[in-house]
Amino acid sequence: MARDWSRLDEDDVRVRPGKGSRPRTRRRPAHEDAVGGFVLAVDRGRYTCLVEGHPVTAMRARELGRKSVVVGDRVRLVGDVSGRTDALARVVRVEPRSSTLRRTADDSDPIERIIVANAESLVIVTALADPEPRPRMIDRCLVAAFDAGLAPLLCLTKADLASADTLREMYAPLGVSCVITRKDRPVDELREHLTGRMSVLVGHSGVGKSTLVNALVPDAERAVSEVNPVTGRGRHTSSSAIALRLPGDDGWIIDTPGVRSFGLAHVKPADVLAAFPDLIDGDDDCPPHCTHVQEDCALDAWVAAGNADPSRLDSLRRLLLSRDADEV
Repeated sequence: MARDWSRLDEDDVRVRPGKGSRPRTRRRPAHEDAVGGFVLAVDRGRYTCLVEGHPVTAMRARELGRKSVVVGDRVRLVGDVSGRTDALARVVRVEPRSSTLRRTADDSDPIERIIVANAESLVIVTALADPEPRPRMIDRCLVAAFDAGLAPLLCLTKADLASADTLREMYAPLGVSCVITRKDRPVDELREHLTGRMSVLVGHSGVGKSTLVNALVPDAERAVSEVNPVTGRGRHTSSSAIALRLPGDDGWIIDTPGVRSFGLAHVKPADVLAAFPDLIDGDDDCPPHCTHVQEDCALDAWVAAGNADPSRLDSLRRLLLSRDADEV
């Protein structure tokens, strides 16, 4: 008997499903049994997480999509969270972040990279000598701290080699706390600033970050490098960020690799101005899209009227200009 093909529709078509053709769904597993964890380190797609006091190795679950997982994240995991050498769990959820410290590769790169999450303070480590201090880099790190809502702390190392007076006076108008360390002294003052909070350390290679970390966390055993006498630059001894608990469970420090650049393409002038409460109201009379470094900026009149110290406006503009200047 001949079949009337004209009366068939798509429901009559039988197609054998091919490999990987399972219908997709937007529904995601609830993972009610997921346990909480804290990301200590990230290494080539593997995440070391602290779960109930012991480290667990995990990978990112497919349902996370493109969402990044970084050091400092608080996450939820499923699978084998026993912490055995051959065990592997899955990160299925990243909890909302209280802060994100970001940077771009350079000032023309629109892609932001999250360095760490949930930090409360940014410790900018700068050597007073060997290598020479780089104020422009300090300024950029301060901009990143203000943008992320982190409390900045300037840590000046190697005070046994040079005086800290010039740098300390330079950043006094910004109200940035400053700690000075030297090789033959304990780091008790620095420890006081870090106690009870999560802090991230950033700085050029060779400025002494690893030395500070080893003094703060004796079991860390971070590698320490010497500065090249020809280039004046240090060697990258920390290849990736890692979170370390301070002795006595009194806080966390996150050691990061030495950086040679700190792109700020993602930071807008208003984000920098937000860190200057004594200047914010003067912005009301600024022209639209004011850069605060142009000639008709109303902040000049605001300061001239005695509403803020001139040194504060100078500091703001130095930070704004650092966003567009080549780093040294």
